[in-house]
Amino acid sequence: MTGRVLTSDLMPVTRAQALAFRLSGHNLARRLPPGSLLAAAGACGIQDSPPGSAALSLHARVAGFSPDDLDRALRVDKTLVQTMSLRGAPYMFPVEDAAVFTTGLLPDDEKALRHFIQGVKPALEHIGIGAAEVADLTAAALCEVLDGRELTKDQMGAEVAGKVLERLSPPQRQAWQEESWYAKGQSLGESVVRFAFYAIALRGTFCYAPRHDNEATFIRTDQWLGAPLPGVDSGRAAAELVRRYLHCYGPSTAKDYAGWAGISPAQAARAWGHVKDELAEVKFEGGRAWLLRDDCAGIAGLPEPEGVRLLPPHDPYLQMRDRTTLVPDKALHKHIWRATGNPGVVLAGRQFAGTWRSRKKGKLLTLAVELSGPVSRVTREEIEKEAALLARYKKCDGAVVEWAAWRASISE
Repeated sequence: MTGRVLTSDLMPVTRAQALAFRLSGHNLARRLPPGSLLAAAGACGIQDSPPGSAALSLHARVAGFSPDDLDRALRVDKTLVQTMSLRGAPYMFPVEDAAVFTTGLLPDDEKALRHFIQGVKPALEHIGIGAAEVADLTAAALCEVLDGRELTKDQMGAEVAGKVLERLSPPQRQAWQEESWYAKGQSLGESVVRFAFYAIALRGTFCYAPRHDNEATFIRTDQWLGAPLPGVDSGRAAAELVRRYLHCYGPSTAKDYAGWAGISPAQAARAWGHVKDELAEVKFEGGRAWLLRDDCAGIAGLPEPEGVRLLPPHDPYLQMRDRTTLVPDKALHKHIWRATGNPGVVLAGRQFAGTWRSRKKGKLLTLAVELSGPVSRVTREEIEKEAALLARYKKCDGAVVEWAAWRASISE
């Protein structure tokens, strides 16, 4: 037994403590002061799917925030950048932190790369080419194709596939030009490079340009910002991403980190190893988990989170892998975390209180709120106030809340 730490000997962390700690890390316990957009976005990145949801996530974190603040940071000041990041999803983060959310995720070997762009393996084997080779060829072609231009993903895919074709052997070319297994109207090569884009984005090669006619377009990062993204050693970037993860989602494990980041368990373990001397093992939910040692002292006695937050689908807070910590009733999980069409989530203090969906009719925004249990009248009034604030994000003059299912159970 020498040198072995029993679970009973570890510092215990309760569910209530974990929720309060995570809300604090996500800047959801109390809104940050006006003008704190970069601090909010830099905590763990802000996902923007569906398009427009990033503004709602920032509204939940920053007092006095408006859609114009986000537009200015992206288009004018260019202190914020959006690209494919965690799990290949569109994320926004400060330019000065870009290496954390790009280089920090960069697959470090062939297996890790295939995991990050999983799904393409059968096509690679059919063509007879490695993932790393495809990534290198795609990156070179993409720099050329995007030079001085803004293109949609469809346009990029078609042009880059044509460029890569020129670099392949005759047998590879034949397979490359076959009809795609993944999408009608595409060649197999075009589908392959579209998979590769998710990994190439982590090299800082390209980013999202301002949307045109509600369609996403992409641009070379160096040409959009006027300089390449700030570079950081890959090990340092990976270590810093683990730190930010644990500060927002701790206590946690390397396994859950891998799921959150969308990287292979082996790559996650290597990244975890960069900060092993900074970690403290704790007892959480009946098992072992880890916190940053510097966070241990502050996890107990955190003040109770204030007010109501209407979190959009895919809000960073909802990306925690141990979903029962937030929503103990597993029967509700399939209604909250769906394959498509997720609802937003209502938080009241530290507790999950229900879900919401919006619809717009003319200049009126309607929020259908389905509560998971009784709430006070004060909480209901706070939900209505938050709904009114969200109206401007949908370019509406006002909002009305429709209480679904549990309205009769709202207490006075």
